[in-house]
Amino acid sequence: MLAEANATVWPSLITVSALILYFIVTINVGRARFKYKVSPPQMTGNPDFERVLRVQQNTLEQMILFLPSLWLFSQFVSPLWAAGIGAVWIIGRILFAWGYYQAAEKRAAGFGISTLATLALLGGSLIGTIMSLLKVSQL
Repeated sequence: MLAEANATVWPSLITVSALILYFIVTINVGRARFKYKVSPPQMTGNPDFERVLRVQQNTLEQMILFLPSLWLFSQFVSPLWAAGIGAVWIIGRILFAWGYYQAAEKRAAGFGISTLATLALLGGSLIGTIMSLLKVSQL
């Protein structure tokens, strides 16, 4: 049981970190609503508010691909490599948010980094799953 727990500790840390990041960008939406006087249920108004909202929405959209890919990669390839690639995703999302908060044009680098990390996890998950199936079929 201890060895199994150790195998998942790094992807677990990345998962918690991603959730904390999402929590922070969600709090930033509330702060921006107050700062730019955009009351719920409004979703538009001040462009500065809209950028903060888009960071939160886009992060949620990306997490739908990221989290399952992280755990599948961890299961079928390597928990340590999954965590490393996951850390790159988090850095990319931070750069995305930081850039987008300033200007829409400044979001591209962070978006690219996080997207490449997701694609690496997703592709590795697919390859790892297929390799695992091939091993089982050879038994």
